[in-house]
Amino acid sequence: MKRKVLVGMGLILVLMSLIVTGVSAHAQHDLAKVRTATAKYHRVEVARQDGYDLREGLDHCFDNPGVGAMGFHYINTDILDLKLDALQPEAMVYVPGPKGQLQLGAVEYIVPAADWDAAGHTEPPMVLDHHLHLNKTLGVYVLHIWLWKNNPAGMFEDWNPMVSCP
Repeated sequence: MKRKVLVGMGLILVLMSLIVTGVSAHAQHDLAKVRTATAKYHRVEVARQDGYDLREGLDHCFDNPGVGAMGFHYINTDILDLKLDALQPEAMVYVPGPKGQLQLGAVEYIVPAADWDAAGHTEPPMVLDHHLHLNKTLGVYVLHIWLWKNNPAGMFEDWNPMVSCP
């Protein structure tokens, strides 16, 4: 009897690991597409040519002492609307490099909260199977994805403890 229970538990664990691996493989494939689409933005000049730039009031390095930082947000206001395109994030997030140079660290998806809510949506926007969350201070729904710089807090977390502002 004990042996049957152990074998049954082992089979359940194997099946669960296969399901998790399948989801993970799908997610990794989607993230690889975003990486490919945004790789050209390692050079800030290219991002600026495509409409990404610092915006007044948001033109500083975002940090949260004791938690981490985000870096500098180059936002493309031409695509800041209610539609999310996984391959065209609304912002490129640059982190200060060791010599002060800007390095692409993350992408960010942004949706204006008032417009989203006024359109009758009852759930936050979603991209790549992840819900954006509300940044009340800025009045936007956001989702960071740390594709280009490791974030020990998690790939989809806002603050990265490996990033600091000058």
